[in-house]
Amino acid sequence: MHQTQQIKEAREFIQSKTDMTPEIGIILGSGLGGLADELEDAVVVPYEEIPHFTKSAAVGHANQLVIGTLHGKRIVAMKGRYHYYEGYSLDEVTFPVRVIQALGADKLIVTNASGAVNKGFNPGDLMLITDHINLVGTNPLIGSNNDDLGTRFPDSSQIYNRELRDLAKNIAKEHQINLQEGVYTWWSGPAYETPAEIRMIRVLGGDAAGMSTVPEALVAVHGGMKVLGISCLTNMASGILDQPLSHDEVIEVAAQSRSKFVKLVKEVIHQM
Repeated sequence: MHQTQQIKEAREFIQSKTDMTPEIGIILGSGLGGLADELEDAVVVPYEEIPHFTKSAAVGHANQLVIGTLHGKRIVAMKGRYHYYEGYSLDEVTFPVRVIQALGADKLIVTNASGAVNKGFNPGDLMLITDHINLVGTNPLIGSNNDDLGTRFPDSSQIYNRELRDLAKNIAKEHQINLQEGVYTWWSGPAYETPAEIRMIRVLGGDAAGMSTVPEALVAVHGGMKVLGISCLTNMASGILDQPLSHDEVIEVAAQSRSKFVKLVKEVIHQM
């Protein structure tokens, strides 16, 4: 089935559950799904019910699309995302972004839990994504281009919208939230990076490393959306502290950082 038809069927199913036309989409990463619980008048749609959505098996992801309001803004939130490391194609990973845009959203906030590569950062810090480096060697836009969805050769000079970044920085300063800034590097996973790979990433100019976000951001910009990316730095990357990495630590630190993360994102939404 053609992707345009799949997007249409998914959109129509979701629209049958709610009359709300979202203006902002949010993708919530590991341990950060709690923000979706703050939406008012929320309608919750399990991924497995939505045509052409698949089910994420990632730990810490709830597999729900939540549609509601926050500070009077109409929101559609992905409570859990798909990852390339789960064996999904990048079309499957990014399909929800296409649907979010088809529902009416023209802005996308992408969040994730990632490892700090920059030695000046600390676990628990939030990092505003200024740019990214794709280290996976593939791209969700490879293949025949659907001109209805976006141009063949999209500009990548400002994937993460400068105006939205400035807004987030001003809000963080106003609310005394320590917001780092840096370049996010996309690693396929599921194995964490080796110490040598982290040294390589640092040489290349990466400040954080994670296993998501880049495919969704690329597809959103391809479709004309404005993207804001925020990472929760849950650990120092491999080799920095000479200790093993674990997903339990990722979830734990993400939960500890939840209050300031939610505060920042809520206020960004309020002022968007």
